[in-house]
Amino acid sequence: MTYTEIEVTAGDYRFHALTEGEGPLALCLHGFPDYPGSFKGLLGTLAGAGYRAVAPYQRGYHPDTLSAENRYQTIELAQDALNLIDALGYEEAVVIGHDWGSSIASGTAVLAPEKVRALVTLAVPYGSKLGEAFLTDPEQQRRSWYMFFFQTALAEMAVSYDNMAFIRRLWQDWSPGWNFSEEQLQGVLDTLGQPGVLAAALNYYRCTLNPDYQHADVAALQSRMGEIISVPSLYLHGGKDGCIGASTTEGMANNFSGPFEMELLPHAGHFLHLEDPDFVHTRILEFLSTHAKAS
Repeated sequence: MTYTEIEVTAGDYRFHALTEGEGPLALCLHGFPDYPGSFKGLLGTLAGAGYRAVAPYQRGYHPDTLSAENRYQTIELAQDALNLIDALGYEEAVVIGHDWGSSIASGTAVLAPEKVRALVTLAVPYGSKLGEAFLTDPEQQRRSWYMFFFQTALAEMAVSYDNMAFIRRLWQDWSPGWNFSEEQLQGVLDTLGQPGVLAAALNYYRCTLNPDYQHADVAALQSRMGEIISVPSLYLHGGKDGCIGASTTEGMANNFSGPFEMELLPHAGHFLHLEDPDFVHTRILEFLSTHAKAS
């Protein structure tokens, strides 16, 4: 089987997505700097296991979903994912997320646990530990320098310069030693190069750290991020992650009341699903076979 490209209206947006397979829904949410093509291999694996796997371009990652009001807070992006479950004709889904997609996927389990059969997140841990590290851990502050740089007016110009050499360097720093292909990176550059998309991707970070980008009408919902998650959950993290240090996963199990599994891949960096797809795909299927089997 091979993936196909689809468009689906969900909520106020017309989303573009990659999809493969038939069966129960597995929604795959990408992060930054990335795009749905990052999940092409996983889509095939999930389809082969009997799922319908769908990887949408997140809000702002396609010109059709740019937000005129810069509404890119995590909880609104989580609502996008829940709207997509409905729009695709399902009552529930396995939700899988990497990087920003990890936080967004976690948000779906907070907002509507009854719609999340199982949660799989990679590379960004859930809970307060990461936020604490921004304030107290010099190593994590060094890793996260880009988040603070993105708050400045210079960011879009600097990231765009020289065919987005900035993005190439992030991939190199975040997954040290990984020889990614030019094809893999080019898909990301093409996505971010569409009109308005890079600014939207940077605004995810501004909506997180700058109150001027936050909206009062979702403040109560946003404050729920950090609530205990009850759905069966698997978390994977690379031991060589140059973006989010592995120490930020300590105590993560305390944020889950349902079945929770966590695994550290000592040899992998931030893009662990691309660096070691055989292990990651197998581990995900093992988890789903227990908690959300396709048939």
